[in-house]
Amino acid sequence: MNLEKIKLVFAVLAVGAGSLAFAADSANTLTEQEQKDGWKLLWDGKTTNGWVSAGNCKAFPKKGWVMKDGVLTVLPRRAIKNGKWVDLPKEQAALGGGGDICTVREYTDFMFKLDFQLTEAANSGIKYFYVPGVNKSTTLEYQLLDNGHPDATHGRDGNRRIASLYDLISAHAEKLLKPAGEWNTAMIVSKGNHVEHWLNGQKVLEYERGTETFRGLVAKSKYATWGTDGNKWGELKSGRILLQDHGDSTVSFRNIKIKEL
Repeated sequence: MNLEKIKLVFAVLAVGAGSLAFAADSANTLTEQEQKDGWKLLWDGKTTNGWVSAGNCKAFPKKGWVMKDGVLTVLPRRAIKNGKWVDLPKEQAALGGGGDICTVREYTDFMFKLDFQLTEAANSGIKYFYVPGVNKSTTLEYQLLDNGHPDATHGRDGNRRIASLYDLISAHAEKLLKPAGEWNTAMIVSKGNHVEHWLNGQKVLEYERGTETFRGLVAKSKYATWGTDGNKWGELKSGRILLQDHGDSTVSFRNIKIKEL
């Protein structure tokens, strides 16, 4: 599929993205049209099938991630209050600490989308082209962030805020983000070296991996010296998709879908 056709698909998706008040029984399902178009569920809404701990890539975490009523939620070990980290009651903190999770499979060219729900001051991310152990297990990240989190003030020009390519490219998409407690839709398209980030039906940034411009951004980021094992940072041809457990936030997900290109 060429990029012009990909953009057309996103434009069609955008028409229906204005309202995210899905009925409970419509979550984690594929429409007839999505099935015809080649979309597949990456989470069935009930089981851990297709997902493992990003740490060992062998089994799903025994704690920290909860599946209830078709919603996948990561639980924190601590919390943010008034811009500062605070301890949770021991019983509550013990429920968190599951760590990041990632897909069993690796993907190369794809369209990916999910619904996410932030809580106040929440921080998470969708990481893609993740390969355990490579580049210190770091990779490209679609930032999921409520601006009450301290990380919103770090980085350069807002490049750690919602929908940004974390620490590299700012999305300036705060006005598109629905408030904490409401559902939003994130989309990522990756075809060859071309990547786009979308939020609630609107494209908020695009870039070309491997270009002089991209490498210049990496050189100014926290990852400047992390591509030390012969693999240029952010330029792997394939990898897993990862959902982040930031350790201090409650974030929920549903309707996790992918279409390979």
